[in-house]
Parts: sequence; structure tokens; C-alpha cells
Amino acid sequence: MDPAVLRAISPLDGRYRKNLGKLESIFSEHALMKYRTTVEIRWLQFLAEQKVLPELQPFSQTANAFLNHLIENFDGESSIAIKKIEDTINHDVKSIEYFLKEKIEKETGLAHAIEFIHFGCTSEDINNLAYALMLQCARKECLLPDLNNLISILKNFAHEHAEQPMLARTHGQPATPTTVGKEIANVVSRLQRQMKQLNHAEILGKLNGATGNYNALAVTYPKINWPTLSENFLTSLGLTPNTYTTQIEPHDYIAELFAILIRTNTILLDFNRDMWSYISLEYFKLKTVDNEVGSSTMPHKVNPIDFENAEGNLGIANALLDHLAQKLPVSRFQRDLSDSTVLRNMGVAIGHTLLAWQSTVRGLGKITVNAATIRADLNHHWEILAEPIQMIMRRLGMEKPYEQLKNFTRGQTMTRELIHQFIQSLVISDEVKNQLLELTPENYVGYAAELAKNI
Repeated sequence: MDPAVLRAISPLDGRYRKNLGKLESIFSEHALMKYRTTVEIRWLQFLAEQKVLPELQPFSQTANAFLNHLIENFDGESSIAIKKIEDTINHDVKSIEYFLKEKIEKETGLAHAIEFIHFGCTSEDINNLAYALMLQCARKECLLPDLNNLISILKNFAHEHAEQPMLARTHGQPATPTTVGKEIANVVSRLQRQMKQLNHAEILGKLNGATGNYNALAVTYPKINWPTLSENFLTSLGLTPNTYTTQIEPHDYIAELFAILIRTNTILLDFNRDMWSYISLEYFKLKTVDNEVGSSTMPHKVNPIDFENAEGNLGIANALLDHLAQKLPVSRFQRDLSDSTVLRNMGVAIGHTLLAWQSTVRGLGKITVNAATIRADLNHHWEILAEPIQMIMRRLGMEKPYEQLKNFTRGQTMTRELIHQFIQSLVISDEVKNQLLELTPENYVGYAAELAKNI
């Protein structure tokens, strides 16, 4: 193990580093420099390709290959070189510009293009697009695959246990039965809605100058339609153009995106707490893992640590996501810098989100359904059949069926024999009486099995 991992302040860079390898290439400071470099080069290439600037003609294949190489081979030496420039000039985005100028000034076919690097841009034009590309990549490479994997596991669980009857609990008290699969299917349905919204959420970008009006571009080349040109460039990056901005892209889309993640995490918080409770009721058994210790003093312990880990990380993730969603759309006048520090923590919020999703998956892999305990609990609560009995009595027009069952069952221990005695006492046809006598807590599950199978 790298000793630096043990000295990390954040558990994302320490204890959980091995679980979040992909995020380092998306949200680290090195990654931010690479995305900024990518935006600067793509803008330069785009301007040249458009043939709208007399002084900047399309680059040769060799020149474009050189520029593409700078992006594709952006490594630790590149980010260190940029950081050294920043240490001198104290400006992170301008450092990218100077770095690129140093790289291309001696390159045949590119030297004439030096002053078109960062052309017409304010720092925020580069930053907002870099962060947009980060989120675009994180959604595609991390969030959607991990969420889809979790949903698939839950879906399989729902199908496998679609017919396993289970006592429901409303207000923590015995209630109309369901099935294990149907309760999991409820979670799947909720998560599917959020994944659909996550997949279709727009990621916006802007490139329109210091206060959003293309001022410098319009003065320098007044005959060019810069709003259209900018929109075409943003579209080429796979982003939705935002035409109306101040100096900064207002980040509303980030708030919208993070609101989806907050809802997704809230659903999973609800699920993980329920799973923890079902394990405590022994509806689910925890598999033992060789050499794993559950307690430092109690040898018998096997704990639901993955669901607990998920709950903790979901709480941290949502606290951060909520602050990001509330703070980022707010900026004084045309610009303040308070969003800059906050934006750098997007990866932290997403990191805790992914950790929670992964822990939930691990937790699901360590449980088995305890059918014997579930069956015993069902058969200990025959009072739940008061609902269907009084419904049949209502259908037949009998007097005060709800009140009769309330007086008979409430606050008392009901058994199969007592429920059958009540049914036998009813003045109803043998056909209806036999229908009621066939009811048990295990078969009174409505369409639960079908609903679980259909998810």
C-alpha cells in the first residue's frame, strides 16, 4: 500500500481510493487542467476549421495531429508545467494559455496561431466548459453504469423472490401482506424514473466573453455571427448552448442534475434503512465471510455494515449535493468567485454517491431470504385477515362489518382458530364462507407477485 493513502485527509483519497479509481481521471486537479487544455485546443481548432478568420486558416493534418497529441498525452509532466506557470502568475486558466503557447511556438504550421489561443474568451468560458465536460464524462462513465448495475441487481432480486409472501408493516405494525419481490420492485420503479431523468438531463455550456455579450469578438470581427458560431462550437462538444448568461454560466443545469442525484440517494437511503430493519427482524440472513470479524469482542456477530456504510455516504453526498445545488446558481452581479471553490467539490459529492451505490450492491450480495422466519411471522398475525373479511361482509350488505372486526381483533392475539370461528359464525352462503376459510396470511397478497415479475 502507498503510505500516502494512509496520510490522506479525505477518505475518498485514502480508505476508499481503490473504489473510486475512475473519478481521479475526471475530477482531480490534474483532470481539470486537462479539460481546460482540451477546451482551449478545440476552440482553436474550431476557429481554424470555420475559415471565417482571414488570419487563421485550417490547420494541416500534421498540425492537428500535434494539437490532438497534446490532449491525448496530457500527463503528469504537463500538469506540473502548468502549475509552475501558475505559481509565477497566480492565475490557473491563464497558465493553460501560456503552457500551450510554449508548446506550439516552435511547431511548423502553428506558430502563426499563437495569439488565437484563448481568443475572445474569458476564463469562465474555459472553466464552465471544462466542468461541463467533467460532468458529461462522470455521467457516462460512472453514474449511469453504476446505477444501471444496482437497478439490474435489484430487478433480479425482485423477480427471484416475487412469490415470497411477507408481512407488511405500516407505522411499524403488522399490515396487509406483500411479497419480498414486490417491495424490491417498488424501489426499482423509483430508481428507473431517476435514471431516465439523469440520462436525459441537459448539460449546458457558454462561450460568449466577459459579460455574456460577445463584446470583444464582435469588435474584432464585426461581420461574423458570433452567437451562431459559439452555439455550433458548444454543440460540437456535445453540450447544450446557453445563450443568455453573465460572465458565468449560471449553473442551473448543475442544480437540476444534482437534484436528480439527491432524489436517487434519498430513495436508496430509504431502501438501506429498510434493509437494515428487515435484517434485524431476521427476514434476511447475512452470509458469513471467512476471516471477516464482526465485533472485536463478540465472536458471533455478523453485521449489516454495507447498508450502514451506504447510509453514511448517502448522507454526506446529499449534504454536499444540496449545498452545490443551492449555492452554484447564485452569483453577485455579473460575476463573483464564490462558485469556484464550490465547483471543485463536485467530485467529492459524486464520490460519496458512488461509494454508497457500491456499498448497497455489496450488501445485496451478502443476504439471503429467511423464508422460515418470514412464514412464522405471517402465521403469528392472523388479525391481518380482518381486512378482507370485513370487505366481503360489506359487499354482502351486512351490518357494521368494520366495527365487528375491530371489536373482535383489536388489541388481541389472533390465531387461525379464532379467525375461523368468526367466519363460521357469519350468516353467509357456504360458497362465500369457504372462500374466506381458504384465506391465509401467506396467500392474501393480491397482485404482488405479478407486479414484482413485471418490473
